[in-house]
Amino acid sequence: MTTLLKPDWAFLRRHPAHFIAFGFGSGLARKAPGTWGTLVALPLAALWLWAGLSANLLLVACLPLFLLGCWACEVTGRALGVHDYGGIVIDEVVAMLAVLALAPPTWTGWLAAFVLFRLFDIAKPWPIRWVDAKVHGGFGVMVDDVLAAVMAVIVLRLLPL
Repeated sequence: MTTLLKPDWAFLRRHPAHFIAFGFGSGLARKAPGTWGTLVALPLAALWLWAGLSANLLLVACLPLFLLGCWACEVTGRALGVHDYGGIVIDEVVAMLAVLALAPPTWTGWLAAFVLFRLFDIAKPWPIRWVDAKVHGGFGVMVDDVLAAVMAVIVLRLLPL
């Protein structure tokens, strides 16, 4: 998973897909870009809900965001010559938005949502690991995080929050 190209702000400005795929710049973080990408979802979801939009509508909005992410990941992965470069984090952003839409709207609910999603995204238990290895392209980058989100929501629903 090496690329001769070192992504930077200039790379992100070359194409809108790069900026989107790198989670609006959060994927440029040198350490834990996936965690930084996941964190981007928190203020986005909070702003959405603060504006008076419903959690259900946020969940529905994740579908076009998922499709946008598939495109951005495909274009950016091709430009980098790497299928799932670590700095590509729009998959974490979109998946975390979905988890937050289904999480209890409390700080403990959102903290649990964040921790559970990161746990499943990093550990990649079956079937996430299988999908990550077998499904490629922009869709492949995005879909394994959807599975991590589903698992996080299942566990979240079992917790007494």
